[in-house]
Amino acid sequence: MLTKGDDYPIHQTPEPIAYAGSDRNFYDRYFFNAYAPDGAAFLAVAYGVYPALNVADAHIAIVKDGKERCLHASRILGLERMDLHVGPISIDILEPLMRLKVSVAKTEGIAGEITFEGRAFPIEEPRFVRRNGPRLFMDYTRLTQNVRVSGWVEVDGERIELSGWVGTRDRSWGIRPVGAPDPQPTPGGTFAQFFWQWSPLNFRDRSVYYHINADADGKPWNTRAVILEDGAGPDGGFHTEAATMAMELIPGTKHARSGVLTIPMDQGAATVKIEPVATFLMRGIGYGGDWRHGGLKGELAVAREDLDCENFDVADMGNLHIQAISKATLSVPGQPDQRGVGVFEQLILGPYRPLGL
Repeated sequence: MLTKGDDYPIHQTPEPIAYAGSDRNFYDRYFFNAYAPDGAAFLAVAYGVYPALNVADAHIAIVKDGKERCLHASRILGLERMDLHVGPISIDILEPLMRLKVSVAKTEGIAGEITFEGRAFPIEEPRFVRRNGPRLFMDYTRLTQNVRVSGWVEVDGERIELSGWVGTRDRSWGIRPVGAPDPQPTPGGTFAQFFWQWSPLNFRDRSVYYHINADADGKPWNTRAVILEDGAGPDGGFHTEAATMAMELIPGTKHARSGVLTIPMDQGAATVKIEPVATFLMRGIGYGGDWRHGGLKGELAVAREDLDCENFDVADMGNLHIQAISKATLSVPGQPDQRGVGVFEQLILGPYRPLGL
C-alpha cells in the first residue's frame, strides 16, 4: 500500500513506508512539555504511531494547582503515517528540527495552540538497546531539544498564555513494549528491574541534558550529559558519559526529594542542584493506565481524565513513572551561577542497590 510518506526519502526497509519491519512493537513518537518560569503550571503532549498495530494515539495533560487534567485520543492508523492528527489533537511541522505546533480543538473543556521553537540543534542520545532474556526489549533512537514556547491553552474556561514558557521536545522511534502485553511469557525473559532518570533543564543562555539507564547495581548501560549553548549547531556543546546524579528519596517512595548532578569538565566539575516543586504523573499522557500507548480503542475514541498529582498512591505501579517539575541551579567553575527550570523524570522498578532499594 502506497501512502503520502512514500514521496519522501524516509524509507527504512525495501517496502513501502506503511510497513516498519517485522517487530510488532515498532513505534514512532513525539513528546513535548512546557512550563511556566516559576514551575507553577505545566503541560505535556505525546503523539505516537504504531505501524504494526495500525494504531495512532495522542494525549495532552495540564498540571496546575495540584490537579492534572488530561485529554486522551486514539484511532485506527489506517497505515497512513503522515496525517498527524488523532481526534482533536494534531501536530504541524513548521520547520523540521526547529519549529513544531500542537493544536487542540476544544474538547471536554481543553483547547490550545502551542508552538515549540528549538533553542539549538537537537542532540542525539546514544542508541538505546536492551534485551530481556532472549527478546529485544528496547532498540530505539531519540533526539531531544529544549525549546521556547508560545501560544495558549484553555482548561475549563481558564485561558493560560504561554509567553515566557520554556520546555523540551523529543522524537523517538524504534522498538519498545507498546499495546497489549504478550499473553505468553518468555522463559528467561521476565522483566524485573529498570532504573531511569532523564533531566532536560532550561537556563538563561544554555540547556543541560542528562539521562541514565542503569542495572540493579547502579552500572549505567546508557547515559549522557550535555551542556549546550543557545544557537549551537549539530556538533556543538559539551558531551560526557561520566556525569553522576546523587539523589535523596522522599521517605517511603521511589521519587526524589532532591538531586545533584555532577558533570566533570576540563576546568573542574559543574554541578546542577535540582529541587522538585510539583509532580506530573506520566500516565496522564499514556505511559501506563487505561490509555497506554498503542492500545486499541476502536475507530476513534476520545476521553478526559482528571488526576490528583499531589495526593496519590505512591505504591501504585501506575504512579511510579513521573516528571518532577523542578527548579535548578547551574554552577560552572569560573562563571556566575544560573537559575533555571526543567524536569526530573524518574522510573524505578525492582531493585536499585545504590539507593537501598
